[in-house]
Amino acid sequence: MPSLSVIKTMLRELITTERSPRVTEPDLIMDDPDKVAAYTRAGREDGVMAPVYLFHCAQICEVIRPGDTVVDLACGPATQLGMVAKLNPETHFIGVDLSTEMLNRAEAYIAEQGLQNIELKQGSITNLSMFGDASVDAITSTVALHHLPDFAALEQTFAEIARILKPQGGLYLVDFGHLKSEKSIKDFAYQYADRQAELFTLDYLYSLRAAFTLKDFKQLKNKYLAGKAELFSTFLMPYMVVLKSQLRRSPDMDLIDALAEKRHAMPNYHQTDLTDLITFFRLGGLKSCFLDKKG
Repeated sequence: MPSLSVIKTMLRELITTERSPRVTEPDLIMDDPDKVAAYTRAGREDGVMAPVYLFHCAQICEVIRPGDTVVDLACGPATQLGMVAKLNPETHFIGVDLSTEMLNRAEAYIAEQGLQNIELKQGSITNLSMFGDASVDAITSTVALHHLPDFAALEQTFAEIARILKPQGGLYLVDFGHLKSEKSIKDFAYQYADRQAELFTLDYLYSLRAAFTLKDFKQLKNKYLAGKAELFSTFLMPYMVVLKSQLRRSPDMDLIDALAEKRHAMPNYHQTDLTDLITFFRLGGLKSCFLDKKG
């Protein structure tokens, strides 16, 4: 059952006439070592983002296959990428990020985890010229597109995704959706302030303010990815928005068991958050096939 605060936020978003403006993040590239270190610590697999990572990991596993080459856009410190790669050792992953410091953290994390199926490349996700046309089996991006400075950059990214993705390729793009009310944005940003570093809370706030609208995603999906992916959002309010291709993988019980093990190893409050996320997306039309099997 969603918390009372979430229900209040949902009701506010339904009735408000406010239209909060999109505000670009203060730092478009996070290269300050201290900031990156704090962000990385708070955002690792067992941190406050654990339910979100597990949800997206399960979704990504549905659209990738053994033997695929998968490009992860704006991979950051590779927390999400590492989780997916560990569960899919026969899939080759390429993480792309513009930040040198983030890539350094990612490289260290990949080595620490002993992962052999990830390579890293530095570059902007708005220019993927390092990849040829229709050369990539699947593309992922998790909660990163809001880092882009404006709608034009978002459109460039969608155009590049459409260019490099193979026909019938896998796709999973997820990011925050822009909420109408500044109060709603702050409610979400500060809901876990007691569990995480202040820098991570502020980054969350800036990310929500910088999110693109559901309308923006719908426009670009129709222009560049029509027939390749469906658009989903959390129920009633687009707190999170997903573009996902059709299921490309038959149920793998070993993988489903591994996801279930991770789920049940989380503390109860994380399991509750994960259940809420699954529910809100399911009501918005997005199923969680690999989590629901053991849910």
